[in-house]
Amino acid sequence: MEWSPALIWLALALLLGLAELTSGALLLLALAIAATLTAAVATLEPSLAGQLLAMGAFSGVLVPLAVWKIRPWFSPRGVAYGTTGSGIEKGRRYTTLEREFDGATGIKINGDFYRLRVAHSSDTELPAGTPVIFERFDGTTAVVHLAPPAAPQDKEQ
Repeated sequence: MEWSPALIWLALALLLGLAELTSGALLLLALAIAATLTAAVATLEPSLAGQLLAMGAFSGVLVPLAVWKIRPWFSPRGVAYGTTGSGIEKGRRYTTLEREFDGATGIKINGDFYRLRVAHSSDTELPAGTPVIFERFDGTTAVVHLAPPAAPQDKEQ
């Protein structure tokens, strides 16, 4: 069997499609579709430069389409990707958690667990359920300070 340029592009598309199964970001899937379309162009027997130009054009259209338009359909509702670490969480109240497998103390921000460090000290462990206020990130560590106790709610009689 002779390997034609179209078969090589199809093999590349298959490999990219299989690699997408490990990432889930839809980037490799868009590249796989672009490689498949380039295989169709390769059947017209253009030069290698023409094939690469076709792959670049297809990728230039499909990658932004997949990342900006299609990927949000598969994201959980209410999660604004790209906001963690931008300062939007500053001043918010969180409750500490203890991670099961290693006993690390941390907080969950947008569903992700971050180990914590108490500001102005080197304490990295607090009892689970301790209310804290997020200040900033120091690398991947959430810097927090202890929250004041919540005021009891006045009940009307």
